[in-house]
Amino acid sequence: MSDQLLIIFIRKPELGKVKTRLAKETSDEVALAVYKDLLTHTHHITKDLEVDKWVFYTDEIEFEDIWDEGNFMKMIQAEGDLGNKMQQAAFKGFGANYLEIVIIGSDIEELSTEILEDAFEQVKQQTVIGPAEDGGYYLLGLNEPRTDLFTNKQWGTDSVLRDTLINLENEEIFLLDELNDIDYLEDIEEDSALYHHVKNYK
Repeated sequence: MSDQLLIIFIRKPELGKVKTRLAKETSDEVALAVYKDLLTHTHHITKDLEVDKWVFYTDEIEFEDIWDEGNFMKMIQAEGDLGNKMQQAAFKGFGANYLEIVIIGSDIEELSTEILEDAFEQVKQQTVIGPAEDGGYYLLGLNEPRTDLFTNKQWGTDSVLRDTLINLENEEIFLLDELNDIDYLEDIEEDSALYHHVKNYK
């Protein structure tokens, strides 16, 4: 067992249930194809990390999927908003005696193994935040349990990062590079690997 834990939040890739904002601009089929590619990318950059890894499904664990490769433990997300889901997952990790925990989603095509390795190195000394261009964050690294970062936030809005940084204003923190979260058609660049799914809608 490692002292470090990576928590990954995912949705089961089902038609009409993923990337709904992108689907409104394109189609359910395009949104599903984009999300499957993002899942594959997230798996690729995490499977060889030398930390323990937990994958949290929204409401139902899927068996015989890509997360069977790379020593991922599968779990179900807690009820409630995103803040409570993350808080309960982190509490579970610290309760299992992990010293450092990094939480990510599966929406960042620009995320890399190197960024994750940097986050795990930095979180030994301080809280780590990966800012997203939309005003949220794509990564949170903790070395102690806490509740303030997960409460009193308007999840899914551009105020999340700002309000989280206010919670941390008197602490040492490490900010990773700002990356682009894929939610809308405009988030997918023409040089992106995802572009072939959406080019007919540009």
